[in-house]
Amino acid sequence: MKRIGVLTSGGDAPGMNACIRAVVRAADSCGLETMGINRGYHGLINGDVTRLDRRACANIIHQGGTVLGTARSPEFRTREGRARAIEVIKQWGIEGLVLIGGDGTFRGGSVLASEYPVKIVGVPGTIDNDVYGSDFSIGFDTAVNSALQAIDKIRDTALSLERLFFVEVMGHHTGFIALECGIAGGAEELLIPEVPTSIEELCERLRQGFDSGKRSAIVVVAEAEQPGISFRIADEVRDRLGLDSRVVILGHIQRGGSPTARDRVLASKLGMTAVETLVSGRDACMVGEIRGEIACSPLQDTWEKKKQLHPDLKKLGELFSGRKAFPAMTEGR
Repeated sequence: MKRIGVLTSGGDAPGMNACIRAVVRAADSCGLETMGINRGYHGLINGDVTRLDRRACANIIHQGGTVLGTARSPEFRTREGRARAIEVIKQWGIEGLVLIGGDGTFRGGSVLASEYPVKIVGVPGTIDNDVYGSDFSIGFDTAVNSALQAIDKIRDTALSLERLFFVEVMGHHTGFIALECGIAGGAEELLIPEVPTSIEELCERLRQGFDSGKRSAIVVVAEAEQPGISFRIADEVRDRLGLDSRVVILGHIQRGGSPTARDRVLASKLGMTAVETLVSGRDACMVGEIRGEIACSPLQDTWEKKKQLHPDLKKLGELFSGRKAFPAMTEGR
């Protein structure tokens, strides 16, 4: 193997640049050339490729987003589009690809590899943290901390005005971001898809809290593939309890910003490991970190298997939300 390519696809995530930098440096140390593919699969189809070296990746480790850019590519889903991508791969002599993104990115890479013998290794890069095969994905820690900073500021206003706030965070179809920033931010309620909660249950717990002397509360809501769902929830709570409330949707603020140290280190480790994996001859896998150790998972697992919330964090979230049934926590004690 003499030349590899690297691309970022799907939503951007803080730490992607640190991963790109690690890929380039690791490849250089192995005597490989690295080609940067701009704007994901869209750029691969259109031949938007540039050579990356150490100088090109200088001073990017602290930057949010991705210097390679990212874009949706409906054309890549067609055989004709992938045929054009294959011609670009041949033209540039790319023998292996490092894909930084989520399960959709890896699914697309797998289809490409089934039509042309290019080696594929994935690196999980998504703030949603929903990719099976790694405890944490690049960008998750930064997104949680961005949301937490917002919650801390909103709490000041909630206390001053004695008001109920609904703070909606990203997460796609999962509650990973909501769970961690809700626990860390001391939210009175956490609404996540993994723990179904009825409006009646939510209203009863909020009523009990305000009846016991609370004068403000924060409810963290996972968007759960329904951005803006907090407005409907707030309306239903107002209709039932008559509580004045405000809705704050954090949105894309969670995607940007300088990555945390944790995301920079994780991205660097996984970028280096992705190159080492390609050099070793292994492919069709994703490199991740499980219980602090590097792990490789079949690429197919990333979209066929569902990643679960950590059970201890899930219990903690339920406890802090006022739910009372915890047999697993008290059994045998």
